[in-house]
Amino acid sequence: MRKLLFYITLLLVTATSLHAKPKPFLFNQKQIKPGTKQAFLLPVITATDSTFIPVTVFHGIKSGPVLGITAGVHGLEYAPIMAAQALNQELDPTKMSGTVILVQLANVPGFLNRSLRVNPLDNKNLNRVFPGKANSTSTDKIAWIISNQIIARCNYFLDVHDGDANGDLRPYSGYYNYFDKPAVSEKAKQMALALGFDFIVQFGNEQSLTEASIYCSREATKRNIPAADIECGGKGRVDEKNVLQIQAAIKSLMRHLGILEGQPNAVQNPAFIAKRTTVNSEHTGIFYSDFTSGDYVKKGMQLGFTTDFFGNKIGYVTCPIDGIILYKTFNPPIKKGDGLFNIGHIQ
Repeated sequence: MRKLLFYITLLLVTATSLHAKPKPFLFNQKQIKPGTKQAFLLPVITATDSTFIPVTVFHGIKSGPVLGITAGVHGLEYAPIMAAQALNQELDPTKMSGTVILVQLANVPGFLNRSLRVNPLDNKNLNRVFPGKANSTSTDKIAWIISNQIIARCNYFLDVHDGDANGDLRPYSGYYNYFDKPAVSEKAKQMALALGFDFIVQFGNEQSLTEASIYCSREATKRNIPAADIECGGKGRVDEKNVLQIQAAIKSLMRHLGILEGQPNAVQNPAFIAKRTTVNSEHTGIFYSDFTSGDYVKKGMQLGFTTDFFGNKIGYVTCPIDGIILYKTFNPPIKKGDGLFNIGHIQ
């Protein structure tokens, strides 16, 4: 009888602990109660200028993982930024398990000044300086804050991008695959699958990550935090279709991680791209091409041409491989060395 009572008590205690509310989540020296959300403006102050990072923390009513999300690492990538704005209003922490740290706009100066890729306060590309530096210029400090106050707090991480103001991009998800990180790489792959895109790009595909992280989501990977990327949108536009696709993808990932109830949006037989080739311009001038992202191309095919400023053709662009155009420069201005096409190899 005593043994029976012991097991009943043990079951009751276990059941109670499984349904117990999580503890408050400490962020930026503030306690966030379960089932609530709180907005923050994280200050970024240097010796010469200042800005801020808008962040919202959603702390679920039940225990679960911590997911970090960044949008607006590049200030003209409007689809991710607007999707994050919508999610900030839509997500309900009373219906969530775990915690979401949502960086709604990482590069505020770039956004407000309509600056292509770089932070105009120091002309640095935020997605080229991770993990950043605590005592440096604005971009380095933004990266350092995201690395140490956001990414370091997470069990999973997602960075959301689009084609920026000059890119025509085919939507896809991506993840880092390093052979000496099989568990992290596999979890990242499952995250990329759960996002629901029919094309998935594998970054890395090397034995190990030895150099500096440089990229936002690769900083998470370097810290052994499974991470994925979204690329969706572009041309400097707020396309509702892309905004809604990003929102749906993030909520699908949250279901995969158990933060939201339900099943992720599964895609049957997605195409994996393990290698990409970038085609750079050999000339400065005006670029012409009738191809668009998502087009399949063949090695030797003429993809476009460049003229001088009098309209005279000065160079043709030839496709180096068989593949699919993941993104391309869609508007006329081009300088020597600029990227024209990024082509995924078809296996």
